[in-house]
Amino acid sequence: MEHLTTSLDVLFILLGAILVLFMHAGFAFLEVGTVQHKNQVNALVKIMSDLGVSTVAYFFIGYGVAYGVFLGFNLDGQLAKAMTEKSGYELVKFFFLMTFAAAIPAIVSGGIAERAKFYPILLSTFFIVAFVYPFFEGIAWNGNYGIQDWLKTNYGAPFHDFAGSIVVHAVGGWIALTAIMVLGARRGRYGKDGNIKQVYPPSSIPFLALGAWILTVGWFGFNVMSAQQITGIQGLVAMNSLMAMVGGILAATFMSDKDPGFVHNGPLAGLVAICAGSDVVSPLGALVIGLVAGALFVKAFVWTQKTLKVDDVLGVWPLHGLCGVWGAIAAGIFGGTALGGLGGVSFMSQLIGTLMGVAVALIGGYIVYKLIDVFFGIRLSEEEEHQGADLTIHKIHANPPRDEY
Repeated sequence: MEHLTTSLDVLFILLGAILVLFMHAGFAFLEVGTVQHKNQVNALVKIMSDLGVSTVAYFFIGYGVAYGVFLGFNLDGQLAKAMTEKSGYELVKFFFLMTFAAAIPAIVSGGIAERAKFYPILLSTFFIVAFVYPFFEGIAWNGNYGIQDWLKTNYGAPFHDFAGSIVVHAVGGWIALTAIMVLGARRGRYGKDGNIKQVYPPSSIPFLALGAWILTVGWFGFNVMSAQQITGIQGLVAMNSLMAMVGGILAATFMSDKDPGFVHNGPLAGLVAICAGSDVVSPLGALVIGLVAGALFVKAFVWTQKTLKVDDVLGVWPLHGLCGVWGAIAAGIFGGTALGGLGGVSFMSQLIGTLMGVAVALIGGYIVYKLIDVFFGIRLSEEEEHQGADLTIHKIHANPPRDEY
């Protein structure tokens, strides 16, 4: 029975890893559908290449930073043990958590689209996934540095983030903000008066919608299978994910007057927000969390573009950064028994953990992107940006005319 249970755990987390891996296709097509046609190839290649770099960075360094298991160096026979014990459970756990880590550069990619160099961004991906992301991941999910114990002692509960509203999404969104600020806005985006001068409508609503649907479906593996063991699976997590997703859809639909870009990002806003408390809030609480997240994304996207002049192409800071922050704080509100939750959460712990995650993302992200910009430069030239990243970097259009075959 023990062997059977272990084998089921391996299968369970492996299926989760596959679902989250497939979400990267969603990231790719969401970006492809949003950017200008001359940058579609670059969007596809970036997501794929980032995944490769992320896997290597996490295998050799990041997983060890977070969990103390350095598979790539086989310290104290760690890799050998992982290969032989518990049907290889530690290996598929790495696979599952690697897909989370790789989501960070995938999130960043959407924010910095259409003006970033290729190899310097890949280099930044390596450092982000090897050091910045796993530093906070280890604090939140492995109890590193005793911070979770301190929060429990002082506020009655540790920081609770079941599936990564802060650990993955907010960290990714706030890291993206630092990259956007280092890069600057796309040329011609804003006029001398500071107002938006050039509007870039989505190049393909069908691709954008396809990306959103892939992400939405894969998210149920992201959330439900964060239990990491078959005995920890909860139908509540699936139900809450559904209700928050629907809340995000409805809020985005009405707040944006049925704008297709906002409508298809609405479910993602709700799902980002519910990650943290999906195992402790009630379905009604999840619906409210999703409604607020959908409305927050619509309003924050417009605010960041028009008022703050932050040229975030896919709106990844509002979607992942701000909705992730809302989700973690909401877990401390709706997770309490007074509002129908299961309890075991503390508002102050949620607030402190959230601020800590944002600080790690801002400081770590800025150091990485600023240093790489200083030494290598991360911005395409004006001519390259005008020509488009597809021809500049990859020497091919998304749909080459026949005479280019």
